[in-house]
Amino acid sequence: LSAPLVLGPEDIYIQPFPLSHGTTTLGFIFQGGVIAAADTRASAGGLVACPAVHKITPIHSHLVVTSSGSGADCMLWERILIREIRLYQLRHRRRLSIRGTAKLLSFMLHPFKATHSLSPNCGPQLIYVCSDGARLQGEVFSVGSGSPYAYSVLDGSLSWDLSKKEAISLAREAVFRATHRDAYSGNNVDLFLVTAQGWSQRRREDLKEEYYRDMERKRHYS
Repeated sequence: LSAPLVLGPEDIYIQPFPLSHGTTTLGFIFQGGVIAAADTRASAGGLVACPAVHKITPIHSHLVVTSSGSGADCMLWERILIREIRLYQLRHRRRLSIRGTAKLLSFMLHPFKATHSLSPNCGPQLIYVCSDGARLQGEVFSVGSGSPYAYSVLDGSLSWDLSKKEAISLAREAVFRATHRDAYSGNNVDLFLVTAQGWSQRRREDLKEEYYRDMERKRHYS
């Protein structure tokens, strides 16, 4: 027999399991601009905290941010970043550059644990900003617990000369494969295309429907 557990005000509550987070976000550059894609599942350990969160946030007409990490921290710093960019534009009568935005974000994130990828505002640029202040510029990034699976799809098919339709299809496929293998990612896929004309958002798609379409294709070709 085990003794009953009695907790008083002075006792510290210990979680029965660690509430780890997971996600799948990605971004890549191609001839038509920059694609940013992400799943919509907010996880807390073995729990699905929310199936329909937004992990891609437009900052202004030509800049979007994907986020990975603590949802509360990401939402807070995205709002602060939007405010600071607007204040900069009012003071200097010009928009802060993408590199300047990434530098500002890295300074703000330094004490916290969240990661972001920035898509362009002056030519196709993609910058990864980590909580330790690191800023890395590249042509393809995937962040989160599902990123190894997403990279396996991107590395096999990504090229500069993709058409817009091919790039969108590749991003959807990468997020879908990641969510199919990673328990912390799933539910839907959000996708943004950023070009010289600004960002545009593709209609949110249910990955469950994509799964059944994939099963049907496999049966058809088997």
